[in-house]
Amino acid sequence: MTNPIDTLLAEKGVLLADGATGTNLFAMGLESGEAPELWNETAPEKIEALHRGFVEAGADIILTNSFGGTRHRLKLHHAQDRVFDLNRRAAALARGIADAAGREVIVAGSVGPTGELLQPLGAMTYDEAVDAFAEQMEGLKAGGADVAWIETMSSPDEIRAAAEAAIRVGLPYTVTASFDTAGRTMMGLAPKDIHGVAEAFAEQPVGIGANCGVGASDILSSLFDMADARPDATLIVKGNCGIPEFRGTEIHYSGTPELMADYVRLAVDGGAKIIGGCCGTSFAHLAAMRVALDGHHRGPRPTVEDVVARIGPLRNKIASESGAGTAGEARRERRRARG
Repeated sequence: MTNPIDTLLAEKGVLLADGATGTNLFAMGLESGEAPELWNETAPEKIEALHRGFVEAGADIILTNSFGGTRHRLKLHHAQDRVFDLNRRAAALARGIADAAGREVIVAGSVGPTGELLQPLGAMTYDEAVDAFAEQMEGLKAGGADVAWIETMSSPDEIRAAAEAAIRVGLPYTVTASFDTAGRTMMGLAPKDIHGVAEAFAEQPVGIGANCGVGASDILSSLFDMADARPDATLIVKGNCGIPEFRGTEIHYSGTPELMADYVRLAVDGGAKIIGGCCGTSFAHLAAMRVALDGHHRGPRPTVEDVVARIGPLRNKIASESGAGTAGEARRERRRARG
């Protein structure tokens, strides 16, 4: 399998991934409970506008609008028989924008969790999970995705199933988990242990790391743990734009472009090779991140104390000390917004 990520990293050193999908689509009119993937057919111009906005802001990697593109997610919208077509369309829309960019832009096929629990905790078997992910990835590959971008994962078994599917389909793949529960995933995976999840496979991930979570400070703390465990890995961080805040019935993210720019500098110094934004990250945020990345030269690795002083406290720590529901709120919003 060719690996476009390593090729572009050799040229640029650090890559900028895009920002939010779900929260930006909500701003374009997506209704709560509506499947974003259906917009690949019913509102393709809005999906193209999303990708174009991030490319114009400076993204080196754009994620397809396919986070919930497995049969298990799509069946909630009576679209489980359209997996291949919706994913192919998602990749083709991103591919068209990337090819028109005038520079190299990688199309990453977004693959989120199925929403099902694997045995013995749930009814889905490991082989059923592999088949579901492979079905989705076949569509992404047919539409022109360069890589399978396995994201927001919690279960090691589900990560392995998605990785096996990518290998079966013939796509290089990345893996990111969401460490949103006292510094671990909801299924107990610690950042330092993510490197070993797919180690039995002949084809290893071309990038590994963290996305979403509960804020920029927490994801940087996870980055430091992953870097300590394997300093030579191609590490990814794609953190939320600050923290979620409810304003009436609406949710907003607290991060400013300046905060996200400083997050980029800290991530580079902490060893990340691919840096992006997740929930709440707009075109304006990403443009500030591009400027910060282009103007920054890697310095000494920061401490967690440095991170807290510059961009705010660790939300997981606050939640664990106060009993507050910050992590739970972030998980609920991630399920609602899908990035």
